[in-house]
Amino acid sequence: MRWSFKVATIAGTEVRIHVTFFILLAFVALHGFSSGQGAAGALDAVLFISAMFLCVLLHEFGHVFAARGYGIRTPDITLLPIGGVARLERMPRTPAHELVVAVCGPLVNVGIAALIFLGLGLRPDLDPAGFRFEEPGRFWEKLLLWNLLMVAFNLVPAFPMDGGRVLRALLALVVDYGKATRWAATLGQGIALSVVLWMLLGGIPFQPILLLIAFFIFMAAGQEAAAVAETEATRDLRVRDAMMTDFQVLPADAVLGDAVDLLLAGSQHDFPVLDGGGELLGVLSRQRLIEGLAKHGSLHRVADLAEDCVEAVDPATRLGEALERLRATPCPMLPVLDLASGRLVGLLTAENVAEVLMVRAALGR
Repeated sequence: MRWSFKVATIAGTEVRIHVTFFILLAFVALHGFSSGQGAAGALDAVLFISAMFLCVLLHEFGHVFAARGYGIRTPDITLLPIGGVARLERMPRTPAHELVVAVCGPLVNVGIAALIFLGLGLRPDLDPAGFRFEEPGRFWEKLLLWNLLMVAFNLVPAFPMDGGRVLRALLALVVDYGKATRWAATLGQGIALSVVLWMLLGGIPFQPILLLIAFFIFMAAGQEAAAVAETEATRDLRVRDAMMTDFQVLPADAVLGDAVDLLLAGSQHDFPVLDGGGELLGVLSRQRLIEGLAKHGSLHRVADLAEDCVEAVDPATRLGEALERLRATPCPMLPVLDLASGRLVGLLTAENVAEVLMVRAALGR
């Protein structure tokens, strides 16, 4: 995710923090300082919100380890002011598997709350309606309540939150996956719009964070539904049906000026870089090309700037599976390699897949 940076790698998953998270920390520290507690209040507020987001991180790792049990990797987790986002390479398509992955996050929070309760003998006797994380003191009681609130909040059936994914998994037991996604996404968007409308009508106090969460849910639900619809539409297609076969490549000894010539001569934006034997070394994206020109000039070797593409597919791969892998990789395309020779025979891009689907729709297929 842009504007985020890595702080650690845990069990093969990068932990990243978005820069806006530090704006939240600064706001919380300022609020704690100005509440009459001075520096002690600022420190108390920062420590508590850090503990809150540690619980968020553990919640996300609940999803990560559950998904790993089904062979699904998670490249990274990003902490944002509105929570955490675990980027799974794909979602489980078996309803029972998705159900397990979805509930394992909230179960982590249940476990944390239980440990606080059993270890310290504390009870969540704070009023949830009046709960404020910046309230000084009572650190463990507030952390206990925070975890219980996370469980309740995440299980709201607003797709793509955990509760929405649980709902989709249950629906997918009785209807097809695409229809289950559309129903869950529609409900999630309806809940998001209802929350915004309720705030505008004065039913609940206006809260910018809640408005931001509602906006995120609305947009993410629509994107998920569109992605699943695209995958469903490619069910009977293979990579060979959508890959680009007429493309330009760059030799390893080419310079950025050569890439500029190819960029300006056609519509291709990203170029495979091959060694002398035709083996793929990486991909030079348009973004890396422009950044390289500004930093090194036109005589710099393209091989030094080519991005490794660890994901590659063969022409017989199901197109839906390839699309999921394309979305999960930072590489702008998927190289298509011939299984027998390992030779590059095509490129798969999201734009090409979209064009194939438009053509099929126009032909009524």
